[in-house]
Amino acid sequence: MSKHAFVFPGQGSQFVGMGKDLYENHTVAREMFDKANEILGFRITDLMFDGTDEDLRQTNVTQPAIFLHSVVRAKLMGDDFKPDMVAGHSLGEFSALVAAGVLGFEDGLKLVYQRAMAMQEACEVEPGTMAAVLALADEKVEEVCANTDGVVVPANYNCPGQLVISGAYTAVEKACELMKEAGAKRALILPVGGAFHSPLMEPAREKLAKAIENTNFGDPICAIYQNVTAKAETDKNTIKQNLVSQLTAPVRWTQSVQSMWNDGATMFTEVGPGKVLQGLVKKIAPEAEIAGVQ
Repeated sequence: MSKHAFVFPGQGSQFVGMGKDLYENHTVAREMFDKANEILGFRITDLMFDGTDEDLRQTNVTQPAIFLHSVVRAKLMGDDFKPDMVAGHSLGEFSALVAAGVLGFEDGLKLVYQRAMAMQEACEVEPGTMAAVLALADEKVEEVCANTDGVVVPANYNCPGQLVISGAYTAVEKACELMKEAGAKRALILPVGGAFHSPLMEPAREKLAKAIENTNFGDPICAIYQNVTAKAETDKNTIKQNLVSQLTAPVRWTQSVQSMWNDGATMFTEVGPGKVLQGLVKKIAPEAEIAGVQ
């Protein structure tokens, strides 16, 4: 029997105006957006609906904005949201956990904001960057990172032929040169605020660990394929541990989608802003049926 997987996007999917139509046309959405403004202590809806691209690129705005859009959209699906499994790309894992009943909406939003603030602080303490490496085997990217001086590691296994590396500026720049020499089609420094999913996020991981420990986690309504293990998880304690590890570990998105496909998922629906994950899933599991709910 074929199964339906719902997937939730991470940073990079934001756009000006996101969620405005939901706010204006659905009472439940309006209540959730207004509650978010109250919890965060600032009107994130103003930045989402009428802000600038620059506003939405700030980590402490981007993360709660994408989370908020995604969980509101999942809520509005009502009975149509019947996942056999869920997954989220980096930040999207929090959206997936709320949609799957592991976290309450308010607790999820608070954790996402604390995560964003902790990551922002870590970026200021240890400046870093990320780069996209195209058309080079994962094993070769791993090898180059391992043999480059300084902190540089594989961070996002997005799809075959697309792997993002992360670390200190000089190490990432040097690794990019070596990737091109090794045959990469491109190795591009990305316009991001820090070295996400690398050891440079250790201070943020420690802060998030404390916040997660003080948050109530429930049992999921279905398996969640987490970034760290790329395997189906249902135990809430394991889910908590993986969520903490995620900040300094790579996002194994390619492996997660492959695992879901191997476990019977033939339909993948992206819930949230943008269409990034639809494109990645298509490259990882070409035979899958793919849809989006924005």
